[in-house]
Amino acid sequence: MKKIGILCAGDEELAPFLELIPFLETREKAMVKFHLGRFCGMELVAAYSGVCKVNAAIAAQVMIDTFQVTHLLNCGTAGAMDEQVKLFDTIISEQALYHDVAEDILTEFHPWLKENVFPAGKELLAAAKAYSLTVPEEPIRFGKMATGEQFITMEKREEINQRYAPLSVDMETASMAHVCYANRVPFLSVRTITDTPEAAGIETFEKNCRAASEISAKILLGILEQLAK
Repeated sequence: MKKIGILCAGDEELAPFLELIPFLETREKAMVKFHLGRFCGMELVAAYSGVCKVNAAIAAQVMIDTFQVTHLLNCGTAGAMDEQVKLFDTIISEQALYHDVAEDILTEFHPWLKENVFPAGKELLAAAKAYSLTVPEEPIRFGKMATGEQFITMEKREEINQRYAPLSVDMETASMAHVCYANRVPFLSVRTITDTPEAAGIETFEKNCRAASEISAKILLGILEQLAK
């Protein structure tokens, strides 16, 4: 049986799942609360890790070691990087990478990547693409996500775009993908855009976070419905 981990960075990103799914039990490990339930015949474990790469990595490893998840999905919000990406578009990761880690660190050392990206789990990505065909009106984009521990300014945006050409940027996705890659657990990230170059700033993120979180949660549950078929 599939056991699905849903990992968000913040409490506002997790909130839609707690409202939509009747979780039966909550356990705490490494100062993170993990909510246990079921959806479409699959066991679920959902949590928010706290912001930043290390917090996300801790929670992802606990999900794998303590709760034995077979698949892990990240859900939440992100900032737009590609100029074609608009507010409330949803980005689904085909690849995740760090924009603030030296490029040879992960190829020359653990986990010895062939190239400096973490690929999405094939089964999860296929389910996401199948779901996207059922909702052609939804602005869903598939591509590359970049992760780093900073709120991106215009100067940094240009540099990251030139080097990596991601659709979006956030502070956790690649670290979750990194943990999953090392543990051979399929991973996928679903993030809805809260801010763009035209609508920038932390205030814009805070204003749009709840609505974007609801969109990404709805899409992720749609993906799980496809995965359960």
